[in-house]
Amino acid sequence: MSQVQQSLGEGPESSFVSHLVELRDRLIRASIAIIVVFLGLVYWAPDIFKLLARPLMMNLPKDGKLIVTDVTGSFFVPMKVTMLVAFVIALPYVLYQIWAFIAPGLYQNEKKLVAPLVGTSYTLFLCGMAFAYFVVFPTIFRVMTHYNAPLGAAMNTDVDNYLGFVLTMFLAFGVTFEVPIFVILLVRMGLLTVPKLKEIRPYVVVGAFVVSAVVTPPDVFSQLILAVPLIVLYEAGIIAARLFVSGQPNATPEQGSDA
Repeated sequence: MSQVQQSLGEGPESSFVSHLVELRDRLIRASIAIIVVFLGLVYWAPDIFKLLARPLMMNLPKDGKLIVTDVTGSFFVPMKVTMLVAFVIALPYVLYQIWAFIAPGLYQNEKKLVAPLVGTSYTLFLCGMAFAYFVVFPTIFRVMTHYNAPLGAAMNTDVDNYLGFVLTMFLAFGVTFEVPIFVILLVRMGLLTVPKLKEIRPYVVVGAFVVSAVVTPPDVFSQLILAVPLIVLYEAGIIAARLFVSGQPNATPEQGSDA
């Protein structure tokens, strides 16, 4: 440690501690934002869960219904759903806190990319969730009801199991809609090129159907609903990479004003 660092008290150890303190403060702010939104929504927790369950309820047979198999399920499941909704609403502020923490260590040209990248990623993730809610859920539940009818069994779904299913679908389709961002980043970082992305297209198609077979229910319609958008979004990523990244000269990194 240099004498200057010693005199100013800014050695490596103090710098590390200050970063930890800043990280803690930003995590606290992000958590408070989520809690504040949650408290603002908690009164409507049952209505929020009913809205989430609407695609299932509209496609259940007359004798089908949601059931509670856990003593506390009727209370905690709506609370979980409301907390997740609060997280999604507060996510822009959470992402801002993450950005504010890492920004001083980025180059100026990298800082310019972060805002549009984060905004686009958030929007695409919401689009994926909306696609799952308005298109995928009604289709899957309608198909499952059709398969259940010949069995003559009552189609009763536990609220906790239903929540786990829809969260898996939301995550799967949210990530699927991020594919164009992943493709652009891979090309931007020089890990892949547009010709290489076209070359591996057959493997991506096979991978899309493998992923959909694992994530969705075991019927052709459900698998196509995930695989086809995944392939289309991959192609959209290739087009976007060719338009916005390929052929651009690599920018010379310049340290930001905070460097």
